[in-house]
Amino acid sequence: MANNKVALITGITGQDGAYLAQLLLKKGYKVIGLIRSSDNINTKNLDYLGITTDIIFNVCNLLNMTEIINILKKYHPSEIYNLAAQSSVGESFQQPIDTLNFNIISVANILESIKIFNKNIKFYQASSSEMFGRINHLPLKENSTFHPVSPYGISKASAHWITINYRESFGLFTTSGILFNHESVLRGNNFIIKKIIKSAVDIKSGKQDALEVGNIDIKRDFGYSPKYVEAMYLMMQYERPDDYIISTGCSLSIRDIIYYVFDKFEISKDKIVINQEYFRPNEIEDIYGNPSKAKLILGWQYDMSFFDVLDLLIKEELKTKSSSS
Repeated sequence: MANNKVALITGITGQDGAYLAQLLLKKGYKVIGLIRSSDNINTKNLDYLGITTDIIFNVCNLLNMTEIINILKKYHPSEIYNLAAQSSVGESFQQPIDTLNFNIISVANILESIKIFNKNIKFYQASSSEMFGRINHLPLKENSTFHPVSPYGISKASAHWITINYRESFGLFTTSGILFNHESVLRGNNFIIKKIIKSAVDIKSGKQDALEVGNIDIKRDFGYSPKYVEAMYLMMQYERPDDYIISTGCSLSIRDIIYYVFDKFEISKDKIVINQEYFRPNEIEDIYGNPSKAKLILGWQYDMSFFDVLDLLIKEELKTKSSSS
C-alpha cells in the first residue's frame, strides 16, 4: 500500500480518469481531481464506480500556469496523471484551433509548473496511437515514426515531444503511455464501440431503426480500459521514466465487431446503414501496436480477447439499461 501519496488527475471524470482514480484509491492514495468548472460537474462515471465522495475536486484552468502552481502548493502531489484533452478525432477536424491549443499548451503549463515548483513530482502524459497516423509497417513500436493525420493526432504528438523534452532537458520524471483504443462501460456515446452496443440494445427493443456508421472496414487495436490504467500506474512506479505502447498487439475491423454484436442480439445486418458523412479525411486503414516493452519491463499483464471485452460491455450495457428503466 502506498501511504501518504497524493495524486493529481486531470480528466478525472472521463473513462480512464475514473478507473485510474479507483485504482489509486485502492492503493491508499489521496486523489485530487482537477476540473474545469465547479458548475455541473459530470460525476456519472465516478458515481458508477462508487468513488465520487472519496475524491477531492479542485477547479483549475490548465491554460493558466499560475493556477497550476497554486494547486501544487496546496496539495504537494507526488504524482500527476494528465488525462485531460479534447479527445475526439472527429471533433478535432471541426475545432482544430481549440484542440491544438488545449492539448499542447496544457501539457507545457503543467511541466513548466513542475520545473518551477518541485522537480521531484512525477508526471504521466496520456499519449495516443493517433500520433502515428500514416504508417509504413506494423506492429508499431515506441520508436516508430509519427505522421499524424488529424488535428488531434498532431496535438498529441506535440504534447508527447514536450513531455520527452522536459525529461531530457531538465531531468524531470516524465513518462508517456501511448495508448491504443480501449473501451469500457464508461465510454461516452460518441465513441464507436459504445455506439454499436447501445444501438444494438435500442434496435432490439424497438427504440431505434438502424445503426448509422461510416467506414466499417478500418481496423483498430482495441483493449479494456481498467487494464490499461494499471499500465499507467506501473509506469510511474518504475525506477526510470520512459515511453510505452499499451495495446493488445492485434487489430479487429469495425465490421467484425458490428457483426459479432448484432449476432449476439440476433439483429439483421440490413440494420447497418453506411453514412458517408461519418467518413473521416485521411482515415487510417489498419493500426496495432507491440506492447512487449511494457510487458517485459513493467510486468504489465494483458491477455483479454476483445470479443471477451465485448461480452462484458454488452452485459454491463444491459444491466445499466434495466436499472434505469
